[in-house]
Amino acid sequence: MIIEGAEPFLLKGGSEGILLIHGFTGLPAELLLIGNFLNRAGYTVLGVRLAGHATNELNLMKTNNEDWFNSVLDGYAILKGLCEKIFVVGHSMGALLTLKLAYFRKVEKIVTLAAPIFIDENLHLEHLPPRSECKDFSFIRPHRKLQNVPPAVNKTYRKMPYISIHELVTLIEEIKILLPKITTPILIMHGTEDHTAQPKSADFIEEKINSVRKEKIFVDNCGHLMPLTEMREIVFEEVLKFLEGN
Repeated sequence: MIIEGAEPFLLKGGSEGILLIHGFTGLPAELLLIGNFLNRAGYTVLGVRLAGHATNELNLMKTNNEDWFNSVLDGYAILKGLCEKIFVVGHSMGALLTLKLAYFRKVEKIVTLAAPIFIDENLHLEHLPPRSECKDFSFIRPHRKLQNVPPAVNKTYRKMPYISIHELVTLIEEIKILLPKITTPILIMHGTEDHTAQPKSADFIEEKINSVRKEKIFVDNCGHLMPLTEMREIVFEEVLKFLEGN
């Protein structure tokens, strides 16, 4: 059963569509605020729910990174049936899936928010047990207590399965290989106070991607949850300016 308020959402607008992709262990509601903002600007907006997400951690354990990408492909197909042009905005792991989608499908422009090419050292990823030892094991996460956000945002998983972290790492390595093959115009955004994905991830993407048009913006005093922080209005405005620019 999907967590109440964490369902996929479709905001009908014009003939240009924006696909929003949430992050690892996240849910569509995390992108509802930016979705509403972009919809008010005239876009049709679809916030997808990745397989295994917005339900419980046991469901997440049963999925892999290919399942997550298939959810993105499904969202793309739905939006393609409604719109003439498609833009994609992804947050965190959703930013990685955005890059992958740009390689496999025709997309006008893409935006990556806090893409985790390099995980912060304080999370000690080096201590992750081998995949063969990770079955059914998770670690406890603290409660979210964010203010002025959709209620479902604070209902993310309390447990993070180790096996799913391995799937995220596999996806990161795949994206590193794909980057030189991607040519879609891109806006790369990252918070200077991101303690989940190292800010140097943005530099890596800018350096390796083959897009003729690429912009990079670091947002001061902004953490990993770029669509939800106090700095989100700045993020929203920059995303819209990029999407509407020539």
